[in-house]
Amino acid sequence: LGLDAGGVVLSGSSAGGGLAAGVALLARDRGRPRLQGQMLQCPMLDDRCDTPSAAQMRHVGLWDGASNLAGWTALLGDRRGTHDVSYYAAPGRAHDLAGLPPAFIDVGSVEALRDEAVTYATRIWQAGGEAELHVWSGAFHSFDEWVPDAVVSRAARANRVAWLRRLLAPR
Repeated sequence: LGLDAGGVVLSGSSAGGGLAAGVALLARDRGRPRLQGQMLQCPMLDDRCDTPSAAQMRHVGLWDGASNLAGWTALLGDRRGTHDVSYYAAPGRAHDLAGLPPAFIDVGSVEALRDEAVTYATRIWQAGGEAELHVWSGAFHSFDEWVPDAVVSRAARANRVAWLRRLLAPR
């Protein structure tokens, strides 16, 4: 399209958050385009679904651990959970998270994806990258879409906007 991708911020929620993280990894590995940031909201990052939060939230409704397994199986089929899964499809499998654009990651405290989101942010920090992580107390998967007027939803949106403003501010 001839656009300057240097101002592009990838964003996605749930499976879209995993897709945005995978595209950020692909752009890093190919050396282009240069991205300015990635906003990952309750992202699906790891097809192995073996975290404590995935087990805790196995059958609690909405998008729970069982739904998460079904989603990964729909994407990967019999490859889900095996060594035959690309880290572009399941970014939580990437061994090296260095060189990624700044990340904003938020997730609810009572959702199956909580631990993989926290782990991903931690691994970005460990690789020398920049990540802002918010774990919203009492919030479930995609809480801000289900109850947009809740106090926690308004706070989450305000934090996302504030991060984007800081990220995109002229330097």
